[in-house]
Amino acid sequence: MTSVAPQPVGPDATIGILGGGQLGRMLAMAAARLGFKCHVLCPEPTSPAFDVVRRVTEADYSDKAALDRFADDVDIITYEFENVPAETAAFLAARKPVLPDPKVLATTQDRLAEKSFVASLGIATAPYAAAGSESELADALSSVGRPAVLKTRRFGYDGKGQATLHSGDDALAAWTAVGRQPSIVEAFVPFEREISVVAARGRDGKIQSFDVAENEHRNHILKVSRIPAEVTPAVAGEARRIAGRIAEAFDYVGVLAVEMFVVADGAGHSVMVNEIAPRVHNSGHWTLDGCSVSQFEQHIRAVAGWPLAAPVRHGRAEMVNLIGDEIASYRQWLDVPGACVHLYGKQAVRPDRKMGHVTRVFP
Repeated sequence: MTSVAPQPVGPDATIGILGGGQLGRMLAMAAARLGFKCHVLCPEPTSPAFDVVRRVTEADYSDKAALDRFADDVDIITYEFENVPAETAAFLAARKPVLPDPKVLATTQDRLAEKSFVASLGIATAPYAAAGSESELADALSSVGRPAVLKTRRFGYDGKGQATLHSGDDALAAWTAVGRQPSIVEAFVPFEREISVVAARGRDGKIQSFDVAENEHRNHILKVSRIPAEVTPAVAGEARRIAGRIAEAFDYVGVLAVEMFVVADGAGHSVMVNEIAPRVHNSGHWTLDGCSVSQFEQHIRAVAGWPLAAPVRHGRAEMVNLIGDEIASYRQWLDVPGACVHLYGKQAVRPDRKMGHVTRVFP
């Protein structure tokens, strides 16, 4: 899709970022540290990233005139979230290099396509089946069994667009609750731990992975990440290998995260992929304070065509999300030894909204 051959850019370049949330904000801050300027395009007037960049374009992702102006002002384009409209990505890719390649979005925006992609690489996932109609839903549940998780194929995150189906639950009611949208049914995985690997792949194909994070979710939202995960070296190695395999298969440039389950497998354990995030990831926020290079800097290095850094963890780390009203507790962390407070500058506090995070590093 990209018609412009990407060339490495110097620190005098301007990086365009699609999306103005906290991930865009932290990407821009990492870029500024390396001397880059950033231009953020986002339709929300109170986008947190707007506060820290050289230039902003407040416009809808379908506004071609605004997209043209945006492309004219930047040297290379990246994105902070995976639901960039396909038309937007195609329009911009014809004008300036867009990294990661927009073709990755076509796969990761659709849970069924993503699962099929992972399975095609010989990597384990939960058993799954498509559910685009009442009859397909019944067939999928018959194939996958219960308990199962019904998920919309597109635009679901932090538990949105999902429903768990146990024996006796009304499947049609669950499908109605998620909007009767094209969906996927996945077998419920009796996992022991949820882990993730944040990995970066440069334009030269070299891959650098951060230490495996162990994640604790509450109400389907990441609450705490602990690094390193309490898994065996064999499991950690397999998780990192899987993330690297996925990045290579995508011919990926930038940072991506792979969320996985650790499941009992005889006397040992195995790893099963849950989801891919083609972007910097919440479970990698600890790298801002707990590592020699952050996931955000690593992403900027990759898309700019710079060499990746070899991450060195400073110690055991823990990242705690401040969600909704929890943002009011930020003061209690300010004098905690080893704690680093990150507030995203969001004006409106809403339930389940990520407002900031705290990283603790333990030597």
